[in-house]
Amino acid sequence: MRGRFGAVKRWYGKRRRFVRYTLLALVVGAVLLTGGTVASVAWIRGDAEGHLYSEADVPDAPVALVLGTKVDADGTPSPFLAARLEIARRLFDGGKVRAILVSGDNMNADYNEPAAMRRWLVDRGVPARKVVLDHAGFDTYDSCARAEQIFGVTHATVVTQSFHLPRAVALCRRLGIDANGVGDETAKRYAQTWRVSSSREHGACLKAALDLVSGRDPAHLGRRETGIDDALRSG
Repeated sequence: MRGRFGAVKRWYGKRRRFVRYTLLALVVGAVLLTGGTVASVAWIRGDAEGHLYSEADVPDAPVALVLGTKVDADGTPSPFLAARLEIARRLFDGGKVRAILVSGDNMNADYNEPAAMRRWLVDRGVPARKVVLDHAGFDTYDSCARAEQIFGVTHATVVTQSFHLPRAVALCRRLGIDANGVGDETAKRYAQTWRVSSSREHGACLKAALDLVSGRDPAHLGRRETGIDDALRSG
């Protein structure tokens, strides 16, 4: 034991400066990361302030932008996603929106969030011509950027869970959409999932700020699509 301690002591003696600088760099990095996260959360919340509404009070908009999340293996929207879709359905039925853009991940042929979202809405009475699919909404930034750049959305009501809503609305507004938002609270009954997802928002806000500062393009762009124009023109 004494021999091992002596070996560690000799190793540290030879590398003392390196170890100290490494520890200092880790501490400084942690401080900067914490500070950046706090600043990002404040920035996101500031941009979203005044644009978060209850379902009853949200102003009318041409389009509801529903952000995707998990779809089960059988193609059924998860409870979190179904709750978002239910809000969008009620907004449409109530005349508060005239078209619904469902944006999510279609990573492969066996996983298709937008198709599942459209099917859920159509099965509950929303006309298929009023539901437009964005298959490349790989994250919130991409969904907002593509809504404006690819689908020509300039005014929308964003629908997601309430913990996610400030980031989604802030991103859309920074990316050129006059966006308000309605957040779901019913999924709180899934307490553990809600808690874990909420805790991730701090890191997600930092990523959102970095995306905005970098001005990155979405992972997939492509040509301008007229689906929303067509849906708004249709009777």
